[in-house]
Amino acid sequence: MEERDHKKLSKQLDLFTFSDTVGKGLPLFTQKGAAMRRVLERFIQDEEIRRGYQHVHTPDIAKLDLYEKSGHYPHYKDSMYAPTTIDDEQFMLRPMTCPHHFELYLSRPHSYRELPIRMAELARLYRYEQSGELMGLQRVRTFTLADAHIICKDEEQAIDEIGDALDLIEYVAGVFGLEMGKDYWYRLSLGDRKNTEKYYDNPEAWDKSEDLMRKLMQKRGSEFVEAEDEAAFYGPKIDVQMKNANGKEDTAFTVQYDFCMPDRFDITYTAEDGSQKRAFVVHRSSIGAIERIMAFLIEHYAGNFPVWLAPEQVRVLSVSERHNDYAKEIYQALKNADIRAELDISDESLGKRIRNAKLDKVPYFVVLGDQEVGGKTVTVESRDGEKVGSMSAEEFIERIRSESSHA
Repeated sequence: MEERDHKKLSKQLDLFTFSDTVGKGLPLFTQKGAAMRRVLERFIQDEEIRRGYQHVHTPDIAKLDLYEKSGHYPHYKDSMYAPTTIDDEQFMLRPMTCPHHFELYLSRPHSYRELPIRMAELARLYRYEQSGELMGLQRVRTFTLADAHIICKDEEQAIDEIGDALDLIEYVAGVFGLEMGKDYWYRLSLGDRKNTEKYYDNPEAWDKSEDLMRKLMQKRGSEFVEAEDEAAFYGPKIDVQMKNANGKEDTAFTVQYDFCMPDRFDITYTAEDGSQKRAFVVHRSSIGAIERIMAFLIEHYAGNFPVWLAPEQVRVLSVSERHNDYAKEIYQALKNADIRAELDISDESLGKRIRNAKLDKVPYFVVLGDQEVGGKTVTVESRDGEKVGSMSAEEFIERIRSESSHA
């Protein structure tokens, strides 16, 4: 469906662009695109913190030693950027966050009373995608992942945390207006015991973890498909699959069970009896890559974003030049109320400025003339042609705030 293609809509709505001089697969976000990113990032950070996640911040690069320790190098060598030498040490742009989080966990001892520890980050990652695979925001070479790693004391706690992560994903999907079975579905991604080059060699752990995750999905009553040879190299995963406007299926969010990294990093905790016990790890992404979910949402809404997500929520229009001062006053009142507003007092005709607001799919625009100036009111219209009516600026601000809530 070409009219929903996020690459086409992004040009119309002025959200992002690419530059051959900057490089393929490296998106440049405009003010509006950056505003939409910010809304998504703040939303998921706040929601995760409410659910007991500790948001941290770690570097975009690390020594090659870290990825050799984790096993990502050479497993993911073809998807990683080449090392660069600094002060006789080799460094790499990070393709994933987990080794950084494990090193952060290892910076001090931990007791069983602290677990589970849910460590989250909006992490900038870098992966080498083949030129032929690059597509808009869905396949890029740098992206920000809403990532998390949950350190658990046993398998039972790990499975509970996977269930909680799926609850979060389903909540987020509901806020985005996505329906399970229609807009997204679950895939249980399994390993291949014979392929020890691609997957960590521990058949017993693979059998047990795949069985636990299958039973969890069955207990939840969630419909899911199984996919051989789609797991992460360190364990099976539950993927949330979506289709883009071109009909291509892609993974949007994921929850992964990891029985490999705790051994590689010697991730332990002090048990009740004082002994050191091996921890279990869950990797999870709540809204996936910000870039990829933006692409899905642009296509899902065809650019007609709900008020809470719209990069521009309100456009302020003056009828003529003598109303410009009042338009500036209303515009500033909206900005002071943290409403994403723009001011259009250009020399174009009012009719053309209204058409531009509709073409830009702005949820609301206010028209200010003699009547509004005299009565200290705003006249509100919506992008679908609804005449919302006249009200005070305070009433309008409350309306926008109410519609901006995702509760």
